[in-house]
Amino acid sequence: MSDTFTFGRRRAEPAPVARPEPTAAPAPAPKAAAPRSSYFLPAAQAAQAPSTQSGELRALCMSRLDATAAAAMTPERLRSEVERLLAEIADERRIQLSAREQFQLASELVDDMLGLGPLEPLLADDSITDIMVNGPERVFIERRGKVEELSIRFRDVAHVDRIAQRIASSVGRRVDEGSPMVDARLPDGSRVNIIFPPLALAGPCLSIRKFSRDVIDFDKLVRFGSLSRPIARILEIAATARLNVIISGGTGSGKTTLLNAMSRMIGATERIVTVEDAAELQLQQRHVVQLETRPANLEGRGEVSQRDLVRNALRMRPDRIILGEVRGTEAFDMLQAMNTGHDGSMSSVHANSSRDALMRLESMVQMSNMGLPERSIRNQIAGAIDLIVQVQRQRDGTRRVIQVSELCGLEGDVYVLNDIFAFEVTGEDADGGVQGTWRVNRAHPTFQDRLIYFGLERAWQSALGDG
Repeated sequence: MSDTFTFGRRRAEPAPVARPEPTAAPAPAPKAAAPRSSYFLPAAQAAQAPSTQSGELRALCMSRLDATAAAAMTPERLRSEVERLLAEIADERRIQLSAREQFQLASELVDDMLGLGPLEPLLADDSITDIMVNGPERVFIERRGKVEELSIRFRDVAHVDRIAQRIASSVGRRVDEGSPMVDARLPDGSRVNIIFPPLALAGPCLSIRKFSRDVIDFDKLVRFGSLSRPIARILEIAATARLNVIISGGTGSGKTTLLNAMSRMIGATERIVTVEDAAELQLQQRHVVQLETRPANLEGRGEVSQRDLVRNALRMRPDRIILGEVRGTEAFDMLQAMNTGHDGSMSSVHANSSRDALMRLESMVQMSNMGLPERSIRNQIAGAIDLIVQVQRQRDGTRRVIQVSELCGLEGDVYVLNDIFAFEVTGEDADGGVQGTWRVNRAHPTFQDRLIYFGLERAWQSALGDG
């Protein structure tokens, strides 16, 4: 770094700055009134900002920073030093720089050096569930089920490129024109999809699915209005009684959240093996083995698919196998596992209804080229799956369980489904929120013997009665 610094706009005696020592450095003066980054200036103010001067200050500051020393500092210490360096450069160049602008620019630089630039404040905001970057000029978020555009911007295409490369390299992958698509995850578990030109015409695009830092259980889902207390109790019983469950729904409907909530009912003594494309499940048990797929390298070798991992999981003495999402030929191996002693296994699938979920499973089994007749495939599905839980993101942004269906078997070539719970829309409230009730079917399920075996048949009927 530079030999001397001045802090803020106030002159101070030059103080030597050494490389970071093990002792804690004094924290910078608080500036609670200032926004965290100048990326968040309203659009009108951003247009009036002296971008040329900011760019000059940024370039000069980066040229004077010792990258090795900066990488060893804490974000707070580095921000303090960058503020001082910015003030020194502003004094040398006769650039007017307020304390607010100084703090904003320093935060921006630190986020670029140590984090993900303008995405850092969005990742820190727990109310945001999705971040969508459509090139450097357009950034959208989803908050409480609604999508909105933000005024934040990246400096240019190269800025987005660097952030995307940093995300990919953090999980040992690369993204460029030769390998323009990659799935990755952030340290907090958030899922990231990156797609580069020439496939993305507007420049690099990032899609980040965030996951709550708080553990979401059935109590919270009931408070959110995602399901009723009787439905929560029925799903708890299903997990405890080792029923095979498929959670079906569209993109962003809350399948993974519900799968996490159900997994909390699995006993601590059971061995769980999870299989995912990108690790998203947040199981709380200690005896969990997480498996994740691997894409092919540049030579087209080394790919490990979900089907490979499901087959391997069967050799790992699992009590339950949880497949984050079934989307291809692994559907056949998943059904085999459910039919051969791995009761209580769970998975999710993209589908618009319970019956559509069964049709999709049929299609995916046929993709495995096993040459099985349709009747045989349907018998496998009917014998493997006990419950299908349909979730939906509704027009008011609420993610809600709209069906809990029992797969009773086959009549001829037709699946027999019994809707234990079904959500019926009755109207909307003054704020435009969807209102409705859950219709209940109190008939005895076909897995009544399983409930009796676990001593849960009375709890099941009690939950239906409360519904």
